Amino acid sequence: MRIASVGHALFAATMVALGILSLVEGHFAPIWSGVTKDLPGREALVYLCACASLMCGASLFFQRTAGAAARVLFAYLLLWMVLFKVPNIARAPTVEVYYQNWGETAVLMAGAWVLYAWFATTWDKQQLGFATGERGVRLARVLYALALIAFGLSHFAYLNLTAPLVPAWLPAHIAWAYFTGCAYLAAAAAVLTGVYARLAAALAALQMGLLTLLVWPPLMTAGTMTAGQVGEFIVSWALTTAAWVIADSYRDTSWLAVRSGLGTGLTSAPERAP
Repeated sequence: MRIASVGHALFAATMVALGILSLVEGHFAPIWSGVTKDLPGREALVYLCACASLMCGASLFFQRTAGAAARVLFAYLLLWMVLFKVPNIARAPTVEVYYQNWGETAVLMAGAWVLYAWFATTWDKQQLGFATGERGVRLARVLYALALIAFGLSHFAYLNLTAPLVPAWLPAHIAWAYFTGCAYLAAAAAVLTGVYARLAAALAALQMGLLTLLVWPPLMTAGTMTAGQVGEFIVSWALTTAAWVIADSYRDTSWLAVRSGLGTGLTSAPERAP
């Protein structure tokens, strides 16, 4: 097996779990949203997505298949973004929720991209060199930063929906909604400029993780969670694992490094037990 980081393991395991969930329930896992009900071949696409998620996730655990699996998952998420996310933005460019939905796919794609850059085979480096190694990691970080901007703006655009999700035991719900929105925007700026980028990426992943654990489980315990909120919990968990992969890509950078650009990326996966 080849585990590059904790984020890598959690991201791969999450892809496996989402594939199994989709196969068992017979409908799209929450990360594959945006497909209209009247799309021809929709049912077949459900199982295609499930199998892609399951097989790519499982293959990411193994040395011989990790590179191909990351390539397929990256390409699949890119195609999904182009077909089911970008058209919504093109049709309604002033509707912020479409940017947030795009950002969810972008974070997952960025995580897959980092893994692809790490595990790229010789063929990948020769044919798609711009997407592998240090350059690939940097491009993945740019995509991730753009997604963080979309997340931050959504906190302001949909304050009436965000503030009520703040746990009841915390005071000043509106202030927390503003704070977390600003935190996403600050993290995006840090990743794009390379100023405290590693710290920002780690804190952004931590924020996603805390939001996942503090917002949704209490609703589950209370029995008031809707089906839509269950989907949001699953998406939030998947985004946290992908964000962890991005944070892991800064392992060769000091926590308080200040750089003029996007920082350096790992040219290969961190060496672990084969």
